[in-house]
Amino acid sequence: MCKDYVYDKDIEQIAKEEQGEALKLQASTSTEVSHQQCSGPGLGEKYPTWETTKPELELLGHPRRRRIASSFTIGLRGLINLGNTCFMNCIVQALTHTPILRDFFLSDRHSCEMPSPELCLVCEMSSLFRELYSGNPSPHVPYKLLHLVWIHARHLAGYRQQDAHEFLIAALDVLHRHCKGDDVGKAANNPNHCNCIIDQIFTGGLHTDVTCQACHGVSTTIDPCWDISLDLPGSCTSFWPMSPGRESSVNGESHIPGITTLTDCLRRFTRPEHLGSSAKIKCGSCQSYQESTKQLTMNKLPVVACFHFKRFEHSAKQRRKITTYISFPLELDMTPFMASSKESRMNGQLQLPTSSGNDENKYSLFAVVNHQGTLESGHYTSFIRHHKDQWFKCDDAVITKASIKDVLDSEGYLLFYHKQVLEHESEKVKEMNTQAY
Repeated sequence: MCKDYVYDKDIEQIAKEEQGEALKLQASTSTEVSHQQCSGPGLGEKYPTWETTKPELELLGHPRRRRIASSFTIGLRGLINLGNTCFMNCIVQALTHTPILRDFFLSDRHSCEMPSPELCLVCEMSSLFRELYSGNPSPHVPYKLLHLVWIHARHLAGYRQQDAHEFLIAALDVLHRHCKGDDVGKAANNPNHCNCIIDQIFTGGLHTDVTCQACHGVSTTIDPCWDISLDLPGSCTSFWPMSPGRESSVNGESHIPGITTLTDCLRRFTRPEHLGSSAKIKCGSCQSYQESTKQLTMNKLPVVACFHFKRFEHSAKQRRKITTYISFPLELDMTPFMASSKESRMNGQLQLPTSSGNDENKYSLFAVVNHQGTLESGHYTSFIRHHKDQWFKCDDAVITKASIKDVLDSEGYLLFYHKQVLEHESEKVKEMNTQAY
């Protein structure tokens, strides 16, 4: 009457017995029992075990890797500007084209440890990677990412134009915390010895030596860093030319007199700096306040090195943007700026080797973030390397093909370099991952 299902123990037992008889009959006569005879309620069809054939074994032993064609566009997807959010879009494009980070998220290796997964920025980044690499050509609307950024980095909330570098550091900090299931930052004060994917990729070790001018005692500290901020000529801080009046070629940079290079900025960053009489510190060796010199070098290089040019100057006298052109190379060797190379420095002048045998310290450029306009109003865009020497310009929802000359001639605000030894392995993984899309 009610048309509800009724479970009858006797009928079920009869069905099992009939199923057994049918399977015996099938085995003895080698005749095929029709689907209608053995697929009734409680009667399952017996499937044979899978035995691999010789062609299948060959395919399993030697998987074919799909070659990426020059017209390959998966991963190239614009992002809608939600109201002065170009600062966010350009950083998202750089992060989603970071080879090792892309492999991590497209391999679905994130396991959420947050008490509220809907508030996890790492989960949203994982979803964002899937969206951008889905092959959908229409621009993506990153409204949820923006919402989570507003929740976890309240100083970036609102529709005012924000700084792309500030957003990058805030995003890495939140991602680092959420990878560890920490929503309030208790475990993120010191990212040293952290094994999350963010710190594995972006964290380097900054080596600081403070030398007492009286007893020459050296105090050394090593601090984690996610980026290196570099002074520019024309700023309030003193900047001296590194190679005045001559041409040279360092890290593939053609040094033209009057043009500052990324290597020049790094040489200035790692030169000894006299702290002066107004900044005396207490020496741990002679136990007295003495003048000292400070020198920064790299103790540990990250997988991805991010360089930030200090183009926005905020001082008591003025607020302005420094538009000085800085030449930067496609390939960079960081060996001369390591703490282990410090003995090659003499009076602040670094003897750069013409070639280095240490491939571990060699990097390739894969993303550049640019800012057009003034300090009060402007617009962020980015160049990203999609595959080998193929570059594209990302301007919010619009993505256009770019040349290497376009990239190297750009002003440059943030530069992203990837270790070459790991990048080559990542390209192999990318080729295999494309078979799933």
